[in-house]
Order: sequence, then structure tokens, then C-alpha cells
Amino acid sequence: MIDLRLLREDPDRVRASQRARGEDVDVVDALLSADERRRSSSVRFDELRSEQKSLGKLIPKAAGDEKAELLKRAGELSAAVKAADAEQNEAAEEAQRLLLQIGNIVHPDVPRGGEDDFVVLETVGTPRDFAAEGFEPKDHLELGQTLGAIDVERGAKVSGSRFYYLTGVGALLELALVNAAIARATEAGFTPVLTPALVKPRAMEGTGFLGQAAQDVYRLDNDDLYLVGTSEVPLAAYHMDEIIDADQLPLRYAGFSPCFRREAGTYGKDTRGIFRVHQFDKVEMFSYIAPEDAEAEHARLLQWEKEWLTALELPYQVIDVATGDLGSSASRKFDCEAWIPTQGKYRELTSTSNCNEFQSRRLSVRMRDGKNVKPLATLNGTLCAVPRTIVALLENHQQADGSVRVPEVLRPYLGGREFLEPVAK
Repeated sequence: MIDLRLLREDPDRVRASQRARGEDVDVVDALLSADERRRSSSVRFDELRSEQKSLGKLIPKAAGDEKAELLKRAGELSAAVKAADAEQNEAAEEAQRLLLQIGNIVHPDVPRGGEDDFVVLETVGTPRDFAAEGFEPKDHLELGQTLGAIDVERGAKVSGSRFYYLTGVGALLELALVNAAIARATEAGFTPVLTPALVKPRAMEGTGFLGQAAQDVYRLDNDDLYLVGTSEVPLAAYHMDEIIDADQLPLRYAGFSPCFRREAGTYGKDTRGIFRVHQFDKVEMFSYIAPEDAEAEHARLLQWEKEWLTALELPYQVIDVATGDLGSSASRKFDCEAWIPTQGKYRELTSTSNCNEFQSRRLSVRMRDGKNVKPLATLNGTLCAVPRTIVALLENHQQADGSVRVPEVLRPYLGGREFLEPVAK
């Protein structure tokens, strides 16, 4: 959540941020009003309690009419104290409810607009000219079926649409990607973590996934638990309600987990193959860092993502995501989009977000710097979302005979294979 002091001191900045996101601006004034009611009722409660305590000292010393009058006043004060306390609690609850509706303050350099208003920061690598090579590229599903690697028909039979099996070299390719990604993250100083796939509501709400993203979340009603859509959630909550000494920072974790997403609102989009699915595995980078170092850490996360995609020998572009497509927690987000030959366009493979202190305030994760205790900054970055990475690898490294060349970085994890070969039918 945002800092209430910022709201009080510069409400126009918060209004401008909400407007840039395409979110409700009126909630800012509603929150200011609720916060003022909370503070004024708190002052009144303190004043009444002080008077009540003073009166309590006078009553034992009084007698006759004076005592009767004091007792009458004590009764009135008792009712007033209860009313002020109730008003204070009601205003605090309303302020908290409204505060959770306000997204992170947008970084001033983020491009304004919606999903299609991103800015391309750089393009790396050159897409292959398959026509010059003399053959028409196949899409990832056809390649995956030829390799005996992907089975969506049985996935749909067993679980429904947007589910799949990875079989044979498909399963081995996932394991190779995960192991290679974790090895690179470990080398860069990240601590590998296998995270829970089920979390309590506070963890989900604290990371900002029960706001505008709530429609994409799976909930287990009987247990009051949520299936995570990314290990960002359990990693952000890992140090919930803790104070971390400044000299321990930065803390960097590389989480591996299954991810579950309803993909609500994507009916008819990417229905073929495994690009957009309900369940997948992912390696996620996550950083806890001092707020003043957050922007530099964001650049580092992006650099690690770029180095990974370069090692996979994929052509890609880096975009600065526009305000309307940030998600509530991010102040700024960079995506790396890989070229998908059969779609003739770049598609998102990785994403890295600077959440500043937004999540740490919600989850009460703080840092101790000398005598000061304050919220720290959290950042996240995809290292390897497995299915989409497999899509990009198969399509970009396919050969005319239906085989797929294995990038050198993955060969040690695939028994030295240089090519994935079609299976005999």
C-alpha cells in the first residue's frame, strides 16, 4: 500500500497516478475523508478517556449532590467513550479498505496508456528468415507432437482446456530449463527456494493479487487458501511481520513453484498449444532491498533476464510497460518479449517489476537501519516461465527435418544432446 503521509502531503500525485492507471480517482478523496475522520475521532477518544480518568479520581472524594452529579457525568462519559471508540474503529476500517484500492505510485518515466502503449527500449538478436532457408516454420504444437514432447489432447481429456502433458523430451526439456535457470540464479547470488503453492489470504492480498487480478486467482473455499499464480506471492510473504537488519540486505531468492491462473478474460486468445495455460512451472527472482537501491536492483533483474534469453539464443525485445498494464503493485515494469516465428510478433516471456515499499507495507516487512525501522523495497522478475520458453525454443530453433537444435546452455542438462529428434511413428 502507499504511504498515508504521501497521500496527506501530496494528494494530487496520488490522483495523477490513479488516473494514469485508468483506476478510480474518487477513491483518493474518499480515503482522505476517512483518514481525517479516523484521526479526529482518535483525538476525541483520547480527550474523553483523559476526562474519564480524571473524573474517576474525583468521585471517591465527593459526597452528596456533588457525587451524584459526578456519577451522572461519568455515565455520560462512558457512553461517549464507547461511541468515540466505535467511530474510530469504523473510520480506521474504512480507511484501510480504501487504502487497499489504491495502486502503487507510478514511476514518472513510465509511458502513459494501455496494453498497446508500451515503449520498445531495445531489440536483441535477429529473427530467422525461414523463407531464405527454404522451409515454412511449424508452430510449437506441431513440433512438440512430432517430438513426442507435448500432449494437449490428453491434457484436455483429463483436466479440461488449457491443460497439457509434457512427455519424453518435453519433460526433459522442462527439467533442463529449470536446472539451468536455478544454476544461473545461484551463481548470481540468489538463494534457491521451493515455495508453497497454497497461501493464506493475507499473503495473496499483501502482494496485490486480490484487487484487479482477483478474477485470475483460484481459491479453495473449504480451506480459505489460494493457489499461487507465481512464487512471487510466497516469496514476498516469506519475511512477513519481520524486521531485517540493513546489513543483511539485499536478500535475493530464486523461487521454483507451480503456478495456477484462471486466465479469465482471455476466451479465444492463445487457445492452441501451451502458450497460455492454467498451470505451469516457473523460476522467479525476488529481491528485498533498501528503498534507495530499488531502481538499481530493477536494472540488475532486467539484465539477468536478458542474459538468460541471450544464452537461450532467442531474439527478443525489451519494453517499458505502460501505466494501464502495470498491475497494482508495480511502480514500473519491464517485459522481455521473444520473437515467435509462426505468430510473426514478439510475445512476453519474462517480466520484472519494481514494487518499492508497496508490498512490504501490506505485509509488514521492515528493515532496521541504526535506530530507524522502516519499510523496505521488494522487486520481482521472471527468470523462466517454462511453457512459453519451450514455445520460443521450439519455434526459433526448429530445423527443416522437424528436429530442434538445443542451445549450448541447455546441453549439459540434456545429456549432451545437440538436437531433439522427431519420434518414430
